[in-house]
Amino acid sequence: MNQKTADLVTPVRNFRVQISPTPRGARLARLLAVEQLRSWGLPLDPARQLIAELSANAATHGRAQGRDFRLTLYVIGNVLRIEVTDTRGDRLPHPEQPPPDAESGRGLLLVEALSDRWGVSEDRHPRKTVWAELRLTSPERTFPGSGDLAPYPQEKERGKAPHQATPSPHPRG
Repeated sequence: MNQKTADLVTPVRNFRVQISPTPRGARLARLLAVEQLRSWGLPLDPARQLIAELSANAATHGRAQGRDFRLTLYVIGNVLRIEVTDTRGDRLPHPEQPPPDAESGRGLLLVEALSDRWGVSEDRHPRKTVWAELRLTSPERTFPGSGDLAPYPQEKERGKAPHQATPSPHPRG
């Protein structure tokens, strides 16, 4: 009996790495992710900036003694999803306009400006996941079922209108 293998119309690609929550770890996360994007043949920017900001936030604000953070990249259809999970679920991020002379505090404003969508998933205690999504092709070239995504029910989408919601690319575990 001949069995035929079904070809996937929408390939799913993923990458996951666990890293120490330090400035050096945030830099390593960015470097490893950029190499992964390069190996997939995907554009590096603005994904590189999003990865850098989310990783730096995990190393700075999501740091807990003895706990790493996790960087995950998913590509489903025409959407790249960047997720950074840390163990400070008690500290949910929210963008704020810093004073003009402040040297920091603009990271989430950059995430909001550079991503098509972003938000926070409250995970099992004590974790949270901050995520951002990028369309890899222009919206006019998107076809129904070609990888449009929507959030999990417990995700809180930030910075975009509710009609822009899309499902998460991976099952809950």
